[in-house]
Amino acid sequence: MNLLSDTITIRVLKSVEEMRIVQQLEETVWGMGSIPVHQTLTAVKNGGLIIGAFDMKKLVGFSYGFAGFKNDEVYLCSHMLGVHPDYQLRGIGKKLKDTQLIIAKEMGYKLITWTFDPLESRNAYLNVSKLYGIVDTYIENCYGEMEGGLNAGLPTDRLQIEWRITSERVEDKWMPVNLIYEQPFQIKVSKHNLPVLVEPLLFEPTQEGYELPIPHNIQEIKTVDPELALNWRLQTRKIMQKLFTAGYTLVSVRKTVEPVNYYQFVKKSTIPFH
Repeated sequence: MNLLSDTITIRVLKSVEEMRIVQQLEETVWGMGSIPVHQTLTAVKNGGLIIGAFDMKKLVGFSYGFAGFKNDEVYLCSHMLGVHPDYQLRGIGKKLKDTQLIIAKEMGYKLITWTFDPLESRNAYLNVSKLYGIVDTYIENCYGEMEGGLNAGLPTDRLQIEWRITSERVEDKWMPVNLIYEQPFQIKVSKHNLPVLVEPLLFEPTQEGYELPIPHNIQEIKTVDPELALNWRLQTRKIMQKLFTAGYTLVSVRKTVEPVNYYQFVKKSTIPFH
């Protein structure tokens, strides 16, 4: 299947040669070793799916997923989505996910899952505000300590997305309406002019919805003030775990011109899944 927008063509990848160019882009995007070709090739032959975005003949983005099974449910585990640094912020990630949804449905999947760093608010915006996934699972230090690239410097915590691609939430682009989000968390500015999270003395979630500030650019904070970046990791970990335990789910991200965006949480029981 090909989807064309401007000069970008999206298509499914299956050959050994295509797996090799995916390897090269993977290393460019993350600055670390790539997945072996024999593994990706075997995955796509057994229920997996790799989709590439091309500018003419140049691969500039890809998504990679393999078949998963848990709690009597088969799903597509979307392990990676990467876009070349020169092509980011051009909607290519969204095009890849839209194509993934179409083809996954044709393959018989109803659920796609993946993980992302809780402090990467740009990724969160795509995942929940543009794709209409939901998040209520927090995984501490998912991959252990990782050296080099974007993952270095912090525990590799992850949020897990559930993208129920046949649900009303996804098909009808459902979002909460007329909901007032409580804002118990404040922001101040550090000596380096970076955002600092200020927590209330007591936080026990009981309201309909909450907003949690998340930095626009955690990579900059990691570089300028590693201790502050770690504080963001540990503080938001505790808060999100408390929200999830209390039955809340991340459903949207409010973008701002402030140094932070705001994650929006509502009760999971209010979301239409099917």
